[in-house]
Amino acid sequence: MKTKHELTHVRPDADLDDVVAVLERDGAVVVEGFTDAATLAGLRDDLGPGLEESGYSESGYDGQKTKRLSSLFQRSTHMSPVVTQRHFLGAARQLLQQPQHIWIGKVRMEVKPSIQVSFTQAIRIDPGQGRQPLHRDDAMHLWRHPGPPCRLQLMLAMTAFTSANGATLVIPGSHHWDDERAPTYAETVPAVMPAGSALLWQGGVYHGGGANTTDAPRYSLSVALDLGNLRQEENQYLAVSRETVATLPEEVQRLLGWDRCPPGLGQVETQDPHLLLERTQQELASRPRGANPLQ
Repeated sequence: MKTKHELTHVRPDADLDDVVAVLERDGAVVVEGFTDAATLAGLRDDLGPGLEESGYSESGYDGQKTKRLSSLFQRSTHMSPVVTQRHFLGAARQLLQQPQHIWIGKVRMEVKPSIQVSFTQAIRIDPGQGRQPLHRDDAMHLWRHPGPPCRLQLMLAMTAFTSANGATLVIPGSHHWDDERAPTYAETVPAVMPAGSALLWQGGVYHGGGANTTDAPRYSLSVALDLGNLRQEENQYLAVSRETVATLPEEVQRLLGWDRCPPGLGQVETQDPHLLLERTQQELASRPRGANPLQ
């Protein structure tokens, strides 16, 4: 029988509705075998050197023996399979894209908000790093609790997560708490999981990086999907060049913000901003063969 201090683990073939049910109940779930070996290896190759060159974080909150790297869609061609993985994107659509109604004159209209990539970061927790302060990620938008979620986030284990090397600490069920209850480490459970697995959690769940008491670094990658009517935590329009975005699948382009959130947020000259990308794609296609599209 599952105790309140355990995280539910599901297999790669788990039914999406079952994963959503766990997320609604516990606020967090571990999906084992979240990504395939080729994608994981590609992410390590693309992001490892950048993390090595990065300096340590300056703030205690971010970890003074922790290295962080953002703008991941600009740095790796292997991000699309991560953000579109069916449990992550599917659960985000079910949890976040709840229809709302508005009045236009005497007409009652139902609109469904879009979702967008709000945050991307590769993380290396080195030996000697202590526990991160427990926090809610939707505090970025001063979200109130309890209530409907505005964010679904993932932490992909690029190396195995253990209790000793800094596995993310989670308080299952804390998304149901009100805003007056403070979290404690005694209520947390480590998200222990093999490399290639991922922790998914709602923005209202209290969590934090664990302490690394081993002699090897812990590598991970995090992506957050937010409601399309909230400002992105990481400015994807500046972090990822238009030329790079133009090479990505349309679904990922729209997740990066090149979309119009109903009833009209994000428009350009009253039009869907995706039209600008279509013109960029046409320009790239017209360049001489062999020209580097990113120069």
